[in-house]
Amino acid sequence: MHDNQPRTSTQDTLPELITRYLNAHRAHDTATAITAFTREATVIDDGNTYRGTEAIREWLDRSSTEFTYTIRLTGAQQTDANHYIATHHLEGNFPGGTIDLRYQFTLRDGLIERLVIEP
Repeated sequence: MHDNQPRTSTQDTLPELITRYLNAHRAHDTATAITAFTREATVIDDGNTYRGTEAIREWLDRSSTEFTYTIRLTGAQQTDANHYIATHHLEGNFPGGTIDLRYQFTLRDGLIERLVIEP
């Protein structure tokens, strides 16, 4: 029986690159997190677009200090060979206090080319 549904997985089945990025981001390790992106990568977060590693580095630095929060992976799926979604539950001192966010990764040549973060 074949189905074309996205494959749901756990963090264990996310590519090592995405796991490394998520762990570095969680640990506020910008130096390691930035190595996961292509030089021309794009990040879209909270309606803002960051293009290129310098803009992404500034976003990582700012996002790690702007609010205090916990982040927990609640689901992961691979939608095709180069696309993954990691769903996280965040709790902290940001407006609203809790949110579930989908981190949508597009990979190219073993690196993150695009990351969209949205509810």
